Amino acid sequence: MSKAGAQAEDAALDYLQRQGLTLLERNYRCGRGEVDLIMADGRVLVFVEVRYRGNPRFGGPLESVDARKQAKLIYAAQHYLTSRRLDRPARFDVVALAPEGGRVRIQWVKDAFRVEG
Repeated sequence: MSKAGAQAEDAALDYLQRQGLTLLERNYRCGRGEVDLIMADGRVLVFVEVRYRGNPRFGGPLESVDARKQAKLIYAAQHYLTSRRLDRPARFDVVALAPEGGRVRIQWVKDAFRVEG
């Protein structure tokens, strides 16, 4: 992970904890996917994708969570739930970070996408 990516993940984690979420796991990896942050929002498990874009020329951070990336996140989340034998409500959030006026703007999208079927 790049230095900017690690700093973005740290900033996202701090932001979400200030919103009342609790960290359960960081950088969960399995065969075909990875989840940056796995958090609890009450009883709900939250699988968080952190996206940072320093240069908007290649699109914003939210646009980078395309169908292919979503599929990898879903796979990793299902692996996590199965391997830990968890049966709890879950959602996928995206935390997008981008430089703005000398600061970093954080945009938190709750329930950013859903599993079809």
